[in-house]
Amino acid sequence: MGFVFVSGDLALDLAGTLKWRRSDPEELLATPADLARWTVEAGVLSEEPPVDAAGLRRTVALREVVYRLARHAMDGRPWPEDDLHELNRAAEGPAPRTTLTPSGMIRAGDVTAVAAEVARAAIALLAGLDRSRIRECGHPDCTRIFIDRSRGGNRQWCGMEECGNRVKAANYRSRKTRAMTADR
Repeated sequence: MGFVFVSGDLALDLAGTLKWRRSDPEELLATPADLARWTVEAGVLSEEPPVDAAGLRRTVALREVVYRLARHAMDGRPWPEDDLHELNRAAEGPAPRTTLTPSGMIRAGDVTAVAAEVARAAIALLAGLDRSRIRECGHPDCTRIFIDRSRGGNRQWCGMEECGNRVKAANYRSRKTRAMTADR
């Protein structure tokens, strides 16, 4: 199971680790090891941190807070006070430690530092200009949200590989079937 980073924002990429929320939810952070791997693939840390079940639960809870706040922003609804409190509390955590070495930068920390980094990214997104560019994927079953930075502001898919191509292929097959049926 691979992670994809198509949202254009660290916090939204974390929110995207629960796929297909409306139909057949697929949890990408099923184990502490999954979260440890995500932290490196997302670029938050250079090496996998130790993650226990409690750390995973806290991070998944933060993911859901981020998702709800982003959905509220998309819908123009006020943010729930409990979610704001949880996000702000997570943002108070320590930042990952950065060190410059001859081979490059190393980012180190624990799962609390990861949560703080995600929470600060969410705050920057929700308080910034990109807030009005938050969109949900146009695939009927996909619930991944992203920042639409396209020139015309008309990006439809979270990513072409997973959703855009599926919808385009389904539309093509439908047109082909209709054309074949009409020819009979």
